[in-house]
Amino acid sequence: MPVRCPCVFVLVACALFAPAPARGQTADALYSGGPILTMRGERPEVAEALAVKEGRIVAVGTTADLQAHVGTTTRQVDLAGHTLLPGFIDTHGHMVYFGKNLVDADLFGTQDIPDLLARMKKHAAKVPAGGWIVGFGYQAKRLAENRTPTRAELDTVSTTIPVMIVDSSGHAGAGNSPVFAAAGIGADTPDPAGGLFARGPDGKALAGPMEETALNAVRSRRPPFTGKLAAEAITGAARTWASYGQTTAMEAGLGLGNDDIDIVLHAIDESILPIDLYVAAKDSVVDDALAAAYRVDAAVKEAANGAGGTAARLLAARPDLDKRYVNRVRLGGVKFWLDGSLDTAWMREPYTANPPGKTGEYRAYRQIPDEVLDAAFDRFWPTNFQIHMHMNGDAAADQALAAIEKAVAKHGLHDHRPVFVHASYLRDDQIRKVKKFGAIPSFLTSGILPGGDAVARMWGADRAARSMAARTMLAEGIPFTFSHDAPVSPEPWILTLVDCGVNRRTPSGQVIGPEERIPPYAALRAVTALAAYQIKEERTKGTLEPGKLADLVILEKNPLDVPSDTIRDIAVLETIKEGKTVWRRGE
Repeated sequence: MPVRCPCVFVLVACALFAPAPARGQTADALYSGGPILTMRGERPEVAEALAVKEGRIVAVGTTADLQAHVGTTTRQVDLAGHTLLPGFIDTHGHMVYFGKNLVDADLFGTQDIPDLLARMKKHAAKVPAGGWIVGFGYQAKRLAENRTPTRAELDTVSTTIPVMIVDSSGHAGAGNSPVFAAAGIGADTPDPAGGLFARGPDGKALAGPMEETALNAVRSRRPPFTGKLAAEAITGAARTWASYGQTTAMEAGLGLGNDDIDIVLHAIDESILPIDLYVAAKDSVVDDALAAAYRVDAAVKEAANGAGGTAARLLAARPDLDKRYVNRVRLGGVKFWLDGSLDTAWMREPYTANPPGKTGEYRAYRQIPDEVLDAAFDRFWPTNFQIHMHMNGDAAADQALAAIEKAVAKHGLHDHRPVFVHASYLRDDQIRKVKKFGAIPSFLTSGILPGGDAVARMWGADRAARSMAARTMLAEGIPFTFSHDAPVSPEPWILTLVDCGVNRRTPSGQVIGPEERIPPYAALRAVTALAAYQIKEERTKGTLEPGKLADLVILEKNPLDVPSDTIRDIAVLETIKEGKTVWRRGE
């Protein structure tokens, strides 16, 4: 049954938030006329009014008290009963990757292999000369054939142009003959560590499907996006993020494409991003990203000193440099993939039911050697440069925690806030260590929609019920966030994450782990206040308080005052970045 939030609302008094107006603090805008959820603290607080000046919040409190900030130039915004919150923060998405997918074939909802091939052939006519024919979003288990298309089948799309498809998880795909030739991969090419190329009956010939690091080896050879195409990819994605109420986006794997760094640099050069972008570089390109950041930092300082006109392009993110956004981008961390998707999640105990094509006591496999992760923690643990680690299975979490323990033994405890991306299944002993080391799980709650029933079948009822243990984290006082991982989710939705964290209901109607459901307010904090904490920006974002950025979202309805199973249906009406509207419904 749908439930309403049982939380008690607290009307924010002026004395709590609104200091006496300082001279010159006449607001540029005053918002009132609807509930304003500040997202401070563990209980809901509702204010009547919020004042903004020069992109920052100057006061939050009652309408009467905030009149002291109203002048002849103040724009008074009537919320008309709608709800104002802090702008949502993406804690694990792939905005650059998503932007590139906007120009690729849409394979979401593909019914069978003929349907998939037809979509690819139709898309081929739109591909510019020299480009690849790429599609994204199919799910092999949802195709009528219950398998990934073969190389021979994709050769029917083209025998001269590289063709590549990637499934909705981003961890598996397939290619045609020209794409393998373009990547320099043949029958004698060995499988890379942490991945595999499917082989034909002879055990050597490439069959077409590929997983994990094998897919990455092919994907990295795609021709680069440049100029107008690069700009359209990233601005198109940013508009989509803003349409879901996000004022801070993330690229949690810069370097999946060999042109990713240049795409971001181009966006900085042209100053085209309307919202902030936090970047975590893929482990294999982190040194390139840091080198670029170091050069840009030098250029920024040079320009600031009047020694030249070089434009700021990227955040200076060497561990020995100060962090800051430059033209709305900062490099904040490095990303490692420790295991794969739901059917390649690295488990300590065997799967209850193997995925299709897997035999024996299947536990999946690791992605990287221990020494690689250990070296990263040794390098970055004492710094502000965060380590993000993709993990679905508990064996992957064991690897992460072992690396952290070694770093702590050598360097001591630090406020590093390592991010456990997905953290889909954690044992109780692991949860205790997560708390001890200050790690932050970021749950892909909307993964319950396409994958909840499959997880219950493959992992078994107990592991499924204890997956994404938000209620346990809440009880233990462990900060956690919700993330969409778009384009793994077809859209960078936020309220769907909140809805799924509250209800945990699969498409079949099954509730996965009812004891791990959390109240709507706690779920909203996972995409606002706690999200800001995860990315180490809690001083400027995540709650509505004087001095913080005026990053705001206006919702059609109050998520705390609707049936819980309708939260995902609430419309975003307007997204405001530092006091300026960057997206408005209907425009």
